[in-house]
Amino acid sequence: MPTPSHASSARPAPSARQNESAIELLQQHSLTTLVLRELERQIVAGELAGGAKLNEAELAAQLRVSRGPVREAFRALEQSGLVRTEKNRGVFVRQLSLDEASDIFEVRAALDALIGRLAAQRIRPEQVARLRDLVKRMQAAGRAKDADAYFPLNIEFHDALAQAAGNEALLVNYRRIVNELNLYRRETLKRNAAHIAASTREHEAIVNAVDKGDADGAAALLHQHVIDSRDRLRRALQGAAAPLHAPTPRAA
Repeated sequence: MPTPSHASSARPAPSARQNESAIELLQQHSLTTLVLRELERQIVAGELAGGAKLNEAELAAQLRVSRGPVREAFRALEQSGLVRTEKNRGVFVRQLSLDEASDIFEVRAALDALIGRLAAQRIRPEQVARLRDLVKRMQAAGRAKDADAYFPLNIEFHDALAQAAGNEALLVNYRRIVNELNLYRRETLKRNAAHIAASTREHEAIVNAVDKGDADGAAALLHQHVIDSRDRLRRALQGAAAPLHAPTPRAA
């Protein structure tokens, strides 16, 4: 019996059309990622204001891409909580009421407490070094009263801490919550640069607790840090000393 040749047993080579399709798919995925990142940046930076309608064709022309990657980016932005889609009306940058923001702050406080607890148990020396470097850069931005420089450092600090917690499910949910609140956080810092100094001192204390392995202390500091941020937001937007969202008293 003749032995089958190597050529006859090998898998058929992909056709030119199959290769083209694979390249197109890769290009489409890469473009969607780039468009998504740019739209996220514009929304968080306030270049696309809360409540603004997003025009697919205009954004595609602005970013010099086809409409497909923009449409896919819209879907991802909706999943991350930055835009909302209204039937027969279009896609809009999400706009939160103060009560909605307050509810989200409470969820974030719980997640941050868990992040602090886990990070104190799992953080690696190089991650501590990165956090301390970020704090130094935040201090420099605070001395310069530069809210635009401070804001991305603040986001990077908390994301690095969430990564140090070593829980992917926690990280994914945390990032969605942070996206929703970032629209307000930048406004807080811009309206009162004094908040930067207070916030940076809190960050330094958090790093110290995590570095010492003080899980309870890190959890408590992070929870209070978020609650303080919520109240600073309330005062920045309304000029009042009352909490952003006081709980309704229960009947006796």
